[in-house]
Amino acid sequence: MEPKLNFSPASLQVLNVCIGIIMFGVALSIKPEHFYQLKHQKKALFTGLASQYLLLPLLTYLLLLVITPSPGIALGMILVASCPGGNVSNFFTLLSRGNVALSVTLTAFSSLLAFVITPANFFFWSSLAGYKSLLRSFEIDFMDLFINMILILLLPLVLGMLVNRFFPNVSEKISKPVRTTSILILIGFIVVTLYFNAAAFRDYILLVFWLVVFHNGLALSGGYGLSWLLKNDNKVHRAVAIETGIQNSGLALVLIFTFFNGNGYMALIAAWWGVWHLVSGFIFAYMFQRKSIQQPA
Repeated sequence: MEPKLNFSPASLQVLNVCIGIIMFGVALSIKPEHFYQLKHQKKALFTGLASQYLLLPLLTYLLLLVITPSPGIALGMILVASCPGGNVSNFFTLLSRGNVALSVTLTAFSSLLAFVITPANFFFWSSLAGYKSLLRSFEIDFMDLFINMILILLLPLVLGMLVNRFFPNVSEKISKPVRTTSILILIGFIVVTLYFNAAAFRDYILLVFWLVVFHNGLALSGGYGLSWLLKNDNKVHRAVAIETGIQNSGLALVLIFTFFNGNGYMALIAAWWGVWHLVSGFIFAYMFQRKSIQQPA
């Protein structure tokens, strides 16, 4: 039996606004030099984007083949894996003494590309995993999802970049408060949602608790491992791992309640990921901030 979550249309609007503010805050920190430095960090950038948009969905698909969960749980995992990185990744990269400039650049790129890559990745891996007919039952249309992503991701990003370009002093003053406030609002929103759905969360959390913990650990270790295999330096390893493991679960919740009728299993996966990746981010940062930074031989 699928868990039923209490989530009103007004709550969905609040969440949409929250995601828009988060994306606006991300864009306020995007500067031209973040793109100029790509000339000197092409391999690091490729590693991060490949880990985010190729490796994580692939690892998710392979995990689904092994555990064969219910369709709702599987789609929730694929959707979270298809979302761009969360903007708290920059904070955790700083704490872990990783490459912060690369982290900011990867966040900017993944956010800018997400309006195309997120729906494309989700449809591709869902179909490959055998859930194409289920997507039809939800009446999910690629173009509808694409347009929704433009509205809640691309437009706030473009607006934030324009403010940063033409009003740099204003951007510098409001960037940190906007990002901090938006993160706190999102965390509060998830906590309140879980509180008002405490019964469903209590009854079904054991189905997703360790699955999300393992999935998130797979993302962090997979990102780190890919960077190590490609012989980047240790700072890049840390940035790539965090960018892969810290996902925009708030965006996943928006899409779940907009296109999937608030599917309970999918929502539990996204909501618990939103809580857990903050815990795992602090754990990762604590572990690595004490390790010395060694350059590759």
